[in-house]
Amino acid sequence: MNLILLGPPGAGKGTQAVLIAEAFGLLHLSSGDILRAERKEKTELGLKAQAYMDRGDLVPDDVILTMMVEHIAGARDRKGFLLDGFPRTLAQAQGLKTRLEEAETRLDHVISLEVDDAELVTRLTGRLYCPDCGRTYHEKFSPPQTAGACDVNGEKLLRRKDDTPEVVRQRLETYHRETKPLIAYYGAQGLLRSVSGVGEIDDVASRIKEACKA
Repeated sequence: MNLILLGPPGAGKGTQAVLIAEAFGLLHLSSGDILRAERKEKTELGLKAQAYMDRGDLVPDDVILTMMVEHIAGARDRKGFLLDGFPRTLAQAQGLKTRLEEAETRLDHVISLEVDDAELVTRLTGRLYCPDCGRTYHEKFSPPQTAGACDVNGEKLLRRKDDTPEVVRQRLETYHRETKPLIAYYGAQGLLRSVSGVGEIDDVASRIKEACKA
């Protein structure tokens, strides 16, 4: 089974990707993790991507596409793959379709995690982390025992710079602008499965599993 998992920032996509990949025996391919690994290992593609980032430019679609397709090949020894964070644009989706067809590989489902913007803003702006141990908290959903302090070491908790309300709303606007064409694209192919991302983690995972049976 070959899947794509779409979802806005804060929808729990990363958590669900791990659970679903484990449940179905799939190779979990996170575009963010792969890009960081390629840069760290200074591969040819990693260096090329780094050059764009050093100039403050976006990494071109063809570089990301080539990087992902190379890793998709590693799914041959698994029951399939799950793409997390890719594709992000219509051009990437179209390029992926061409590459998969060349490899005689097909997608089975594209899961779209649906969470309204108000809920996403609450989730993202409430996130906190300890700069010392890295432990994460949430002001509403998983608060520390003492407000503003890490349970482990008492260090003052911090908020990521991109978790302010203004930045979060901008990130969501970008997601909707870039993803709307993907929703229509995969919907027209009969691959799209919309799943509510609201609720307990296990409940959301169960919904995704059921959608994959359709």
